[in-house]
Amino acid sequence: MLTKPLQGPPAPPVTPTPPPGGHQSDSPESCAGLVPLAHRRLKYISLAVLVVQNASLILSIRYARTLPGDRFFATTAVVMAEVLKGLTCLLLLFAQKRGNVKHLILFLHEAVLVQYVDTLKLAVPSLIYTLQNNLQYVAISNLPAATFQVTYQLKILTTALFSVLMLNRSLSRLQWASLLLLFTGVAIVQAQQAGGGGPRPLDQNPGAGLAAVVASCLSSGFAGVYFEKILKGSSGSVWLRNLQLGLFGTALGLVGLWWAEGTAVASRGFFFGYTPAVWGVVLNQAFGGLLVAVVVKYADNILKGFATSLSIVLSTVASIRLFGFHVDPLFALGAGLVIGAVYLYSLPRGAAKAIAAASASASASGPCVHQQPPGQPPPPQLSSHRGDLITEPFLPKLLTKVKGS
Repeated sequence: MLTKPLQGPPAPPVTPTPPPGGHQSDSPESCAGLVPLAHRRLKYISLAVLVVQNASLILSIRYARTLPGDRFFATTAVVMAEVLKGLTCLLLLFAQKRGNVKHLILFLHEAVLVQYVDTLKLAVPSLIYTLQNNLQYVAISNLPAATFQVTYQLKILTTALFSVLMLNRSLSRLQWASLLLLFTGVAIVQAQQAGGGGPRPLDQNPGAGLAAVVASCLSSGFAGVYFEKILKGSSGSVWLRNLQLGLFGTALGLVGLWWAEGTAVASRGFFFGYTPAVWGVVLNQAFGGLLVAVVVKYADNILKGFATSLSIVLSTVASIRLFGFHVDPLFALGAGLVIGAVYLYSLPRGAAKAIAAASASASASGPCVHQQPPGQPPPPQLSSHRGDLITEPFLPKLLTKVKGS
C-alpha cells in the first residue's frame, strides 16, 4: 500500500531585512550588495575629480599658452590628444576581450569595417569635436581663464536648444528660466571684459576670443546632441565609439594641421615648443573626457552641476593667484548668475520626478524591481550626458551584429 510522504507545514516566505532607515532601496547598487557608505564616497570622489578636471584643463592651457619662449602649435596638441585617446580606448577594448588579440581584431573588423556606414556617421561629430578643440586654444589664448570658464557655460544653452530642435526634448519652465539667467550672466561677464576689466597682454584679442568661445559652444552643443543620438539605441560601448571618434579625429586633425600650420610644422618640427606643461595639457585633454565618462557614473545631475559651479570658482581663484586676474563687482555678479543658472538647470526635471515616483511605487511592492508591466514601454533613461531621450534605433545594424563590446 502506497502512502503519501509526510510533509511539514509550508515554509513562511522569506523577506529580506530592511536596511537601517525603515525602507528598502531598489537601486542597482543596493541590488548588487554595495555598501551605501562606499557609494557615497564614490560620489564625492567623482565630484572632486570633475571639479579638478574642469578647472585644470582650462588653467593648464592658459598657462602653457602664456609661458615666455617658443609657443607650441595648438594643432599638433589636438592631434596628439586624439592619438592618445584612441590608444587608450584600444587598450580598454583589448582588456574587455581578456587579452585575446584574435577576438579584438575580429570585433574591430566587424564594428569598424563591416559596419562602415555606422562608422562613417561618427565622422560628423568627430569633425566638429576637432574644430572645437582647436577653437578652445584660440579662445583661451585671448581670454582670461576665469572669463573663458564662465562664458563657456553657454554650451549648456546651445545643447538645450539643439536637444529641443533635433530630439524633440521638452524643457521645464525652471530650465528655460535658468537658461535665460545663464545668458544674462555671460552677457554681464563679457560686458565687464569689453570694458577693460584689468590689465591685458598686448597679444590678446578679446573679440577673437569671444568669437572662438561662442563657435566652440555652438559646435559642442550640436556635436553632443548628434553623438547622443548615435549612442541611443546602440549596444556599442563608449570605448568603441571613442576609438572611432579618435580615428576620425586624428585624420581630420592632421588635415587641419596641414592646412593651418603645415609649413611652420614642417620647418620647425611636430613637437616644437613642447614642454612638460604642454604635455600636461595634452594628457589632460586626452584622458579628461574618458575619465569624466567613467566618474559621472557615480555622480547625479545635481552633483555634476555643483562640480561645474565649483570649477568656475576654482578657476577664478587660481587666475587671481597665477595670472593676476582682477575680480570686480560686475564680474562677480555675472559669474554668480552663471553659477546659479548651472545649479538650477541641473535640478531634477519633471520626468525624473515621475520616474522617482514610479520607482518608489515599485519598491513598495518588492525590492529590486527591474521588470516593466507587460504592454508598457520602459521609462526613459536619465544620465548625466544623455538626458531623458526616447531610444531610437539609430544604428540598427550595430544592434544586431556587434556583441560583447
